[in-house]
Amino acid sequence: MLIRRTDPDDPLALACLAAYSAFLGQAVPEEGPNPIPVPLKDAASFRPPHGAALVAEDGRPLGCVLLRRFGEAEGEVKRLYVMPEARGMGLARKLMQAVEDQARALGYERLRLDTNGALTPAIALYEATGWLPIPAYTTFPATHWFGKTL
Repeated sequence: MLIRRTDPDDPLALACLAAYSAFLGQAVPEEGPNPIPVPLKDAASFRPPHGAALVAEDGRPLGCVLLRRFGEAEGEVKRLYVMPEARGMGLARKLMQAVEDQARALGYERLRLDTNGALTPAIALYEATGWLPIPAYTTFPATHWFGKTL
């Protein structure tokens, strides 16, 4: 298994993002089916020099996570997802470590993210890896907001 930086329009990243969108449509039904349009309308924000797209793969997509600029020294983590067949291997934790490393390399001192209360494994991961609750900075479907100093 390899975690690598890629373009958000890479076919493996797109497959992972499409699977994430379908998952969200079921986990948070108020968002409707496939709430994330793929390819991403804001793909440019996840490209250098201020963003990054990471994909975990073994010839097929296993997981993904995105990073974009949020402020002068702050980034925002988006779209962390691990495919069902790759769960239970610690991959979400590895992807979060990789995106934090990318953020440091881009000069970010802090990160933030939002999530929905229905995504309890994600919330548990963030809490277990040093992310702390922060004030809301987005609206629904987000119900929980976290920040981390790098």
